[in-house]
Amino acid sequence: MPRGRYSLHDPHDHTPLADEHFQCAPGPSGWRYVSRLTAPTGADHGSVDLALDELGRPIRLELRAADWQVRGAAIDGVTWVRTDPTGIHATEGNARAHAFTGTSPAFLVAVTRLLRLTPSESATRVRLVAFTDPVLAPRTVDQSWALLNREAHATDSGPLTVDEYQVTALDTGEQHSVHISGDVVLAAPGIELEDLETPPSVFR
Repeated sequence: MPRGRYSLHDPHDHTPLADEHFQCAPGPSGWRYVSRLTAPTGADHGSVDLALDELGRPIRLELRAADWQVRGAAIDGVTWVRTDPTGIHATEGNARAHAFTGTSPAFLVAVTRLLRLTPSESATRVRLVAFTDPVLAPRTVDQSWALLNREAHATDSGPLTVDEYQVTALDTGEQHSVHISGDVVLAAPGIELEDLETPPSVFR
């Protein structure tokens, strides 16, 4: 069960946003990721609870940020309920999308579990509903993902397989790289792995 800490920052000006303390693990029904976020001041900044089924589909998502909350799942595409800080108003949403995304590294791992790419220059298109900070506003985005490279690196605890993905935002054409080993993000825009207590999980 990998556990550790990511630091999140603005990918453009590198302003620190939060630390994300996480743990995750594959299970008999898929994969689960839970985390809590703290602001640079140390204050509570929110939480993430994401569970995937064995095909990589989101069977449960619970997000919390700035007292806003989102609960969602893969139903008729993806469906969610967003609740305001007062807890009085809740709005439902639905989109013909494949999965969710957001600032948490969990969503990058989730996309790779969904797509199950093999090393190739060809890209696969995916439609995602992104929940943007600080109020978890939903926005539908289209991306393409390609697995460019897969390398095994020797470590003290055995070989570590690292996948390099190229992600393209289809509305702007902007591209960036994401490096993932198992269920841990090693490097991505706005994300730094600061601490890892146990090795990444190895998916079958």
